[in-house]
Amino acid sequence: MSTYKTSEVASIIGIHPNTVRLYEKLKLIPKPERLSNGYRVFTEFHIKQCKLIRLAFQVEILQNGLRKKIAQMIMVSATKDFDTAIILTKNYLEQIRQERRNAEEAIEIVKQILSNSDGGNSRHLKRKDVSELLDISMDTLRNWEMNGLLTVKRRNNGYRIYTDEDIQRLKIIRSLRYANYSLEAILRLLQQLSQNPDTDIRATLNTPKQTDDIISVCDRLIVSFWAAEKNAVTILDMLQDMKIQFS
Repeated sequence: MSTYKTSEVASIIGIHPNTVRLYEKLKLIPKPERLSNGYRVFTEFHIKQCKLIRLAFQVEILQNGLRKKIAQMIMVSATKDFDTAIILTKNYLEQIRQERRNAEEAIEIVKQILSNSDGGNSRHLKRKDVSELLDISMDTLRNWEMNGLLTVKRRNNGYRIYTDEDIQRLKIIRSLRYANYSLEAILRLLQQLSQNPDTDIRATLNTPKQTDDIISVCDRLIVSFWAAEKNAVTILDMLQDMKIQFS
């Protein structure tokens, strides 16, 4: 049976030796045996488990407990309880697919909202009225305005007045936020729609600007879900192989 030093594991996986030690500390890999000089001795199982970890965390999806679920799967796999790890991965995969469907559905809702717009401004509502109408908290409305998603006109007395156009915009924001699109992605879409009503909604939401300093998963939501789904399918195959090899 082949054995490896910490540095050799790190070299094979393409990570820093400290990351291997962190995996051990977090119980993502089983505790390795040690030589009399204190050096860790890793096995082929550690190598396969590290590869599994790298793939599982390649796409960091945090919402609705998804990251915790994939982390739990890794910890279970580290104990060689592959049957449970497979079940957890299948549950994770199904939730990823549901989240992707939600993201796709939000795009269709936005298209429907836009197609039903008559361009009128007959209503003039206060923030409290809008909050009740759309079931959005006033704090959320303030947050969206502070982040530049909406600019609301004010009367002479200082009160904000929301028009039909504002309501339509808020419905779009609400639908996309419920599906976990980032504020940055939504703002990018709204800016594009203001310039071109025929903007490709799906492409715009999933294509961050090159000038953006930090790109999050929620800035490329559907693309990230597809990648996570593909990885989860591969993980299932890896777990099946590990079950045969190490059980």
